Amino acid sequence: METSTAIERFDQLVSGTGEGLDIAECALTAAAALSAEVDVQAGLARLDDLAAGASHRIESAETPLGQINALNDHLFDELGFAGNMDDYYDPRNSLMNQVVERRLGIPITLSLLYIEVGARLGVPLAGVGMPGHFLVRHVEENGLYVDPFNRGVILNEPECRQQYERINEGMRWDPAFLAAVSPRSLLARMLRNLAAIWTQREELALAERVMTLLISIQPGEAGHHRDRGMLRFRQGHQAQALEDLERYVDPLVRAPDAWYVRRLIERITRAGS
Repeated sequence: METSTAIERFDQLVSGTGEGLDIAECALTAAAALSAEVDVQAGLARLDDLAAGASHRIESAETPLGQINALNDHLFDELGFAGNMDDYYDPRNSLMNQVVERRLGIPITLSLLYIEVGARLGVPLAGVGMPGHFLVRHVEENGLYVDPFNRGVILNEPECRQQYERINEGMRWDPAFLAAVSPRSLLARMLRNLAAIWTQREELALAERVMTLLISIQPGEAGHHRDRGMLRFRQGHQAQALEDLERYVDPLVRAPDAWYVRRLIERITRAGS
């Protein structure tokens, strides 16, 4: 699929305000928007195959905990999916096709995989957006949380808090961190991670493309236009940068750093005159 076609398809998939996204197709289409070699339908078929391999275990599971254990046995013990602890910030960890192929990922992408395999087996799972470390929970089992990055280890709330405090040293805990998040929020968080990684690596064109996807899924987030405008400015795309930055400092948008962005707009305008 051509990357431009994939961007258009992604925009179609996430259009509207509803949360009923096919998050697997969205994640694979996002990967296709970043690499023409990605085959979205083949990726969806791979997820179907992963689910089929666990079907016999799920059929014999009589409780939510039994279903979780069955998924863990198949994905982590049998197939070897794991968190990439050696190279956490490898961008491939945030691309769904690569996660399925390499069987490596970060908390959010492994959680997405876990949720989607479960969905194909009738196991209702939801993402848990704990800051710093994404988790999963069974919709019908309160108080138990699954950590796909750590091979499906099951945590209770005190253990989640301990993990949060270890990752976010000095930050205050809030039980609301264990609330389920929507598929749209999960997808946006995954893309923000990827944009940050590629910006850090100076892969600015790829980071800009991710920001375009983020604008599609969260069109009301003015900060996405600022960030894409900055990326365009750094690449020398001044007219496009101005378009984004001027939208960010629109009087209807409360922008805390509007003063800085206005100075940059003036600098671009002067250079182009």
